[in-house]
Amino acid sequence: MSENEIKALVSLLEDTDEEVLSHVEQEIRNLGDDIIPYLENHWETNALDTSIQKKIEDLIHDLQYDTFTSKLIEWKTERQHDLLEGMWLVARYQYPDLEFDTLKMEINQIYFEAWLQLRDEIHPQDAIKILNNIFFDKYKFAANTKNFHSPANSLINQVLETKKGNPISLCVIYLLVAQRLGLPIFGVNLPSLFILTYKSSQIQFYINVFNKGLIFSKKDIGTYLKQMKIEEQDMFYEPCSNLEIVRRSLLNLMVSFKKNSETAKVEEIKFVYDRLLG
Repeated sequence: MSENEIKALVSLLEDTDEEVLSHVEQEIRNLGDDIIPYLENHWETNALDTSIQKKIEDLIHDLQYDTFTSKLIEWKTERQHDLLEGMWLVARYQYPDLEFDTLKMEINQIYFEAWLQLRDEIHPQDAIKILNNIFFDKYKFAANTKNFHSPANSLINQVLETKKGNPISLCVIYLLVAQRLGLPIFGVNLPSLFILTYKSSQIQFYINVFNKGLIFSKKDIGTYLKQMKIEEQDMFYEPCSNLEIVRRSLLNLMVSFKKNSETAKVEEIKFVYDRLLG
């Protein structure tokens, strides 16, 4: 479609004939999110007609949600190795215009600070102490205990901006930096808590990023599971996949929206969550 044809199509949203309107909306959906700038422009020109504005807002949301869904499924199928991309796609549910390069640049900045101090061979636990100093003392990342169920805690762009997050979002940023440094650090999907493990052929220990990078042992995980009255499983001690990390982030979003009584958002996130399971 030419630009003039697209503008003409969008203008038909003002048509009062329900059959015409239904056809127009379907044509717009078929064009995908490339048509959004035209819809936004038409929204601005109809400032006095709230019914048309609402119609356009709903269409834009549907187009953005369709893109959000398809891109996450595409990531699962083709690019699971890129955790940052997966977390970026999750954040685009709330921030559809968020640029990937913006996140990459912020992660790179933290990485560079750490690289300057970790160029020499040092003991793994000493490396973690240096990372902790950069992450918690220099950049001031911290657990968001006051607003634990805020949706922002699950959105990597917001956590990078506010420096506050939940266990999984803080762990993701920490491990993205660590892995870029070549450290064998991975996520561990514990019940009610997400942690990291440093696992090489010589040594394995665990890191609680939500508790300022506290280093602890396998025995401590066993004690935690007993306190929680949860049966031990191998998965509670070993690295999880990037897909599990992204799915758990979506699950946290669902819980946050449910706490805020945002039922429609809960259903939308659940749909994607279930699709990533299959």
